[in-house]
Amino acid sequence: MNHLFGNPSRRSHEDSEHWMSVSDLMAGLMMVFLFISIALMRQAYIERDKIIEVAEAYQQNQVAIYDALVDEFEGDMKKWDAEIDKDNLAVLFKSPDVLFNIGSTRLTSQFQEILQDFFPRYMGVLNNFRTSIDEVRIEGHTSSIWNHSTSEDDAYFKNMALSQGRTRAVLENVYRLNSVEIEKPWIKKHVAAVGFSSSRPIMDAAGNEIRERSRRVSFRVITNAETQIRKILQD
Repeated sequence: MNHLFGNPSRRSHEDSEHWMSVSDLMAGLMMVFLFISIALMRQAYIERDKIIEVAEAYQQNQVAIYDALVDEFEGDMKKWDAEIDKDNLAVLFKSPDVLFNIGSTRLTSQFQEILQDFFPRYMGVLNNFRTSIDEVRIEGHTSSIWNHSTSEDDAYFKNMALSQGRTRAVLENVYRLNSVEIEKPWIKKHVAAVGFSSSRPIMDAAGNEIRERSRRVSFRVITNAETQIRKILQD
């Protein structure tokens, strides 16, 4: 019988050794997966800490730039009908009559005088923060209307061309100032002109557009915090 079916005790011993081998293999694999998981978690914590560090530095840098702009321009804001937006780091010129004539991309003489005073000082403020600045964006905005006979869609694109033309005119004006001649290489690389048409109107508490306030130009600082975070994730 043992010859036909094998020795039961021997077969039991072989089965036991087989299952022990499988058990050891599974235990080994579990340890490998555990070490991999720990390594991935550790890397995730390192990336998280780096991102938190960048975010904290970004917040501190935002505050420092804002404070520097306020220190330089606080006394000019009222006479220029301008304000400094802390959240967007934007110097906002709000008086459309001072900026351009209606429907025109040509700067008024008054706005040219303001820019002649403002921009060299603005560049002086940013000089201390250039390593953290990705872009300075000159942003142009219009109201949502063109004239009463123009459709909403046509008005949007006409105002798009108008806002883009105005920001280009502002950029050209400040670029050609003799007082910033030495800054031209940096301006070429970092200053952009963007027209938003009526896509970002100023609204009152009831949700109605304030057309006069919607027509505005701003100089906005965009820091490179997002670029640094993207680099961390890619590495």
